[in-house]
Amino acid sequence: MATPIERWVEEQARLMRPDKIYWCDGSEEEARRLIEIGICQEKIDGEPVFYKLNHNLWPGAYLHRSHSTDVARTEHLTYVCHSDKESAGLNNNWMPPHKAKEMLRKLSDGCMRGRTMYVLPYMMGHPSSPYAKACIQLTDSSYVAVSMRIMTRMHKDAVKRIGNRDDFVKGLHSLGDLHPERRFIMHFPDEHLVWSIGSGYGGNALLGKKCFSLRIASWLGYQEGWLAEHMVIVGIEDPAGNITYVTAAMPSACGKTNLAMLQSALGGYKVWTLGDDIAWLNVGADGRLYAINPETGFFGVTCGTSMKTNPNMLRTLKAGKFFPTLFTNTALNQDTNEPWWEGLDGPVPKNLADWEGNSWDKAQGKKAAHPNSRFTTSLYNCPTLSRDFDNPKGVPISAIILGGRRTDLIPLVTEAFNWPNGVFLGARGGSETTAAAAHQVGVLRRDPMAMLPFCGYNMGDYFKHWLNIGKKLTHPPKIFSVNWFRTNEKDEFIWPGFSENIRVLKWIIERVNNRIEAKETPIGFVPYLKDLNLEGLNIPENELKKLTSINMEDWCGEVKEIKDFLEQFGKHIPEEIWRQYQALAKHI
Repeated sequence: MATPIERWVEEQARLMRPDKIYWCDGSEEEARRLIEIGICQEKIDGEPVFYKLNHNLWPGAYLHRSHSTDVARTEHLTYVCHSDKESAGLNNNWMPPHKAKEMLRKLSDGCMRGRTMYVLPYMMGHPSSPYAKACIQLTDSSYVAVSMRIMTRMHKDAVKRIGNRDDFVKGLHSLGDLHPERRFIMHFPDEHLVWSIGSGYGGNALLGKKCFSLRIASWLGYQEGWLAEHMVIVGIEDPAGNITYVTAAMPSACGKTNLAMLQSALGGYKVWTLGDDIAWLNVGADGRLYAINPETGFFGVTCGTSMKTNPNMLRTLKAGKFFPTLFTNTALNQDTNEPWWEGLDGPVPKNLADWEGNSWDKAQGKKAAHPNSRFTTSLYNCPTLSRDFDNPKGVPISAIILGGRRTDLIPLVTEAFNWPNGVFLGARGGSETTAAAAHQVGVLRRDPMAMLPFCGYNMGDYFKHWLNIGKKLTHPPKIFSVNWFRTNEKDEFIWPGFSENIRVLKWIIERVNNRIEAKETPIGFVPYLKDLNLEGLNIPENELKKLTSINMEDWCGEVKEIKDFLEQFGKHIPEEIWRQYQALAKHI
């Protein structure tokens, strides 16, 4: 008798009509075979899916070029299909589930003809963890199949874990014809289902990533009493060998991956990596908050990655211990057969092919690598991987850091007064957009907890859920905000950032352990400059003071914008958030 998984796979195969069905086992041998298929057989616009790179310099590395219209997450084509619009909230595009499925069935009818349907069984989280989830994704892309092996624990044991249950997490993906007008990423939270067609880009096609681990998982967490967050997880080791675990939420282009793999500028301090993107947070039996990273890989932006900005990531990309490493839409050094991108160390190669495979000339005035070019590589390649990465219980979190990119107003680091005030700090968070984001450069975009594009339900209810989690904690983490991006009168960054950020992390863990005092302000606690380790930094005193200053007159416009943003969610905003707002507003 067929199992629920088999029945579901057969049902989708009848709709999509692939030439054959292949059940993946997640082995390295299989990954090599899929790479070979992508080189020799499978095509995108007539071009191979994979190109082999120089394995002497970049062990196990391959280049993938996506369709020219398919290079980023498509938020305007991403929907969360709750049964009612109110549950989805203004933070999500919404379509009635029956209407969405009717449209998807038409688009998916016969969409896998001439292709193989790959069945991908995988775990999000360590198989022994009580917090892990077993999932199945279907895809007709060898690139997606190989990438999912890197990013998740793909193994046939996930099928055993599901057994005869029919409530497993389902992901249905097809490249379709890659036409932008026939590209949709649809989430059905109550069915634990993601249905994506028309895109091969990671965030749209690797359905274990943002689609499940945040949008669907945030809804599961809301129902089950935990949090799925867009957060780094790191352990900070002090000179005495004590490790303090923290999470950090930061929007795009705010240094999240750099923080996850930070190489300390302070002697005796080390940062251990557990994840650079996703954290699932559960309340432990001891009343503390525990975090696991449900993923096993990095899917990061290449541009700007160098030995200066993120040396540990470059070491990871060249480690080659876990096969393979994929580069997507980078340029290609045709003399050495290496990936290349703007910001990589060394001179610009003379003989470059751009991200579309065309000969590149700087005089053309465009970038050689796409600004959103990516790497996909295993966490097990990382030289700073924490020994607790595979701990089924996760790690106890002592601090939650909320970051953003603001050229003024927001101090270098601020500590919330308490948990409710920290939730408000996150709710009012925002970041100025950059060229890497699909918005006008320099525009302030409110992005609470860096979750605005990823929260799978009404964000007002999300704030309430955070407040309720805090009530369950007997030892809640302290909540902080950081801003590495304040500028001086010359529009230069005051804070050096990168490896020097360890100085701010040091202050945070000293506050967590109640070793130092802090200055109380209307927006939270900020450092006394004497308590920040600034030895060796050449920052003028007037600019140092600006890093921690609070000019309440400048906050008038900010407070109005915060109110306007929160009012969008109407009755869903908890009273406690409004109390926190009023406490701030009366000081302005």
